[in-house]
Amino acid sequence: MAERGALEARGTRLEWGVRTYLMGIVNVTPDSFSGDGCVATDAAIATAQRHVDAGADLLDVGGESTHPGHAPVDESTELARVVPVIRALRKRFTTALLSVDTSKRSVAEAAADAGADVVNCVQRAPDELLGLAAERGLAFVAMHSQTTTEYGGNVLDEVLRVLDECTQRGVQRGIPRERMIVDPGIGFGKTAEQNLILLRGLDRVVGLGFPTLLGASRKSTLGKLTGRDPKDRVAATVATSALAAAAGVDIVRVHDVAENRDAVRVADAIAREWRPSAWIA
Repeated sequence: MAERGALEARGTRLEWGVRTYLMGIVNVTPDSFSGDGCVATDAAIATAQRHVDAGADLLDVGGESTHPGHAPVDESTELARVVPVIRALRKRFTTALLSVDTSKRSVAEAAADAGADVVNCVQRAPDELLGLAAERGLAFVAMHSQTTTEYGGNVLDEVLRVLDECTQRGVQRGIPRERMIVDPGIGFGKTAEQNLILLRGLDRVVGLGFPTLLGASRKSTLGKLTGRDPKDRVAATVATSALAAAAGVDIVRVHDVAENRDAVRVADAIAREWRPSAWIA
């Protein structure tokens, strides 16, 4: 396997291509679609602690819901929700990799000051956020999204074209390739059928040559397939995580870390020949 680099920060190293890493979701919102949101800092810390105990490699903190029909949050509200949580998590988990889920430069900058290592942006890759990531040495997640489900051609081809353009702009601004992460954006401007096309083509997303992230956890497409409410879509999410691991995806962003950890460990052992440290051949 060709050397693909690693994300390194605070003494932690995530080597790309070796195994699938787990990003635990910490929703600091009262209106999360998945029903796990909270605005109290103590509750958010408790959620993060559960993720870490279950094996999370990264923690993703967000202060604005982004599901279809969500109510926009102003800058001051998002700052008040996110920054105290990131500051508290940095104090508690000194070597953990922390991500801020935002599309606002002011929030990303304040989060970096509080200890965030990654900017996870659902609005593709705004130049101002790419510039901030380059200036501060942050990793950046560029996620494909759009306001409609209309595509000029094949949805996968169009998503790949946009993600490739985002990564090239990021690299041109000075973000190292190993810190420029792409996410196909399941559910963001896609129908359920289009989401399935993207999930079927994850190997092509990996083929762009950049670190990859998949965020399919508890999404509505899984509900349409299973008939289950968001909180009961754990097994469905596990299926997408196993498929992602087999396709070579680097990170899965999930609400339920323990169950997805087991799934990707088995998939990684089969597809990537990964073994746990205590493995005896």
